[in-house]
Amino acid sequence: MSNSNKAQLIAAIKSYYPKNSSEKVRNYVGKFFDGYTIGNKVFASVKGNHGKYEVSIEVSGKDVNANCSCYIGRNGCHHCFALGLTFIENPSVFREIEQKNIKDINSLEDINVYLSGVTLDSLLKKLKANAITQKAFAESIGMNSRHLSSIKSSELRNRYYNELGATKLACLWILERFGKNK
Repeated sequence: MSNSNKAQLIAAIKSYYPKNSSEKVRNYVGKFFDGYTIGNKVFASVKGNHGKYEVSIEVSGKDVNANCSCYIGRNGCHHCFALGLTFIENPSVFREIEQKNIKDINSLEDINVYLSGVTLDSLLKKLKANAITQKAFAESIGMNSRHLSSIKSSELRNRYYNELGATKLACLWILERFGKNK
């Protein structure tokens, strides 16, 4: 991540979260592990009251979207706030992963990095732009469309179904084979 991208990410997070934090938030600051960044996203894990939580912050312009796998976590919680403060205080502890372009995938590791940087929701939007509905896609891979919706919404809350990666790969395959906007 370039210094200007890092500075933009920090500035957006600073403007999103209030200057003062509660004791509940401060208890988690600096306690994150397995932290990394991909593009405009920050990811890390933290041990909470009910196990390990996956926490993420995504910045798009001045908009900040934060999610956590805890029961509060959709659209942000104290874990997200703490991740933001942790990143602001010490961004160098977050491993930088270079976001992959689909055309630059040359290994299995590259596929994993690419899939980590793209959401199922964004892939489904690409399918829709190619006149392939979510329902038609789900049926084509032998999945119930409600289950596909559940996988999609769960990923956005950092709760991952086992078949998430395979579903994303199926989207990529369908886009490659049948997409008009390659």
